[in-house]
Amino acid sequence: MREKGLAGAGGAQGRDAMALKLLFWELEKHLKSSSGASVVAIDNKIEQAMDLVKSHLMYAVREEVEVLKEQIKELIERNTQLEQENNLLKTLASPEQMAQFQAQVQTGGSPTSTAQPPVPVPAGSTQVLPSTQNSGSSA
Repeated sequence: MREKGLAGAGGAQGRDAMALKLLFWELEKHLKSSSGASVVAIDNKIEQAMDLVKSHLMYAVREEVEVLKEQIKELIERNTQLEQENNLLKTLASPEQMAQFQAQVQTGGSPTSTAQPPVPVPAGSTQVLPSTQNSGSSA
């Protein structure tokens, strides 16, 4: 019983192999008997497909460039904002605090790693806190 099942499966595989050989033989016959026009048509189809792939890639690249330009613009704006904040903090810091900061920078220490007294805010001015500023997105 088992041998019959295997023989049946082998027969199906044999028919599939014959069908595949027939298909390739017909394709080969068609290509050999066809004029040069079918080769040109195939070349044209390949060229059209390559042009389509090229246009899709160019579109994707242009789209990515636009996204990156927008990110660069946002980063430049954020950098400008941080530079302004830095300059404001430098003007509000006392000479002693600036000296302490410079010493920490020169020794490679983190300025936030040691406890520092808060920067005094002159009367009538507002203090800018980093937590109150939000650029809207992050990179």
